[in-house]
Amino acid sequence: MNIFITSGTYDFLKIKKDKHPNEKILLMQNSETAVLLHETPGKTIFSSPRKFEVVDGKGDLQNHGYVVMNNIPVSEEGRPVFEHRFKNRAGFIEKEPGFVALRVLRPTNSETYVILTIWEKQADFLNWKKSSSFQKAHNGDSKPPVTNSSQKMFSGEAYVTQYTLMKDSEE
Repeated sequence: MNIFITSGTYDFLKIKKDKHPNEKILLMQNSETAVLLHETPGKTIFSSPRKFEVVDGKGDLQNHGYVVMNNIPVSEEGRPVFEHRFKNRAGFIEKEPGFVALRVLRPTNSETYVILTIWEKQADFLNWKKSSSFQKAHNGDSKPPVTNSSQKMFSGEAYVTQYTLMKDSEE
């Protein structure tokens, strides 16, 4: 499965989404920008998107809720270990109230992986961050000690982007 992401103005992206009602396309926005996300086994309708392969996924993408994208730059040599950790994670997040979907996205034209989660509402995400499950998932004993090789896993600082999914008015 592939995911393609493009940015633009809300009005322009809404027109683009509406032209392709049979595609799985999510329209989301925050105070700074709007984003379209296209999930498909094939090619995208976007002309110059950020391209990703789905490494792991749980749940179905839906067109309403709250989206959190953890953007993590990973070095070429760190990719196998990084992906192994996600494929073998404990799965705590799926049991959290309000959890909808998760996608671990491998970039095809950059170094930045995206860990995308969708929640019913922002409060569900904030509650997850305060939970003991979050602490176990992010500080658990499953992480190996930091060594010279694991220090080279990341090629830059991680950052988080958050969006509200814009539900179609006709639904």
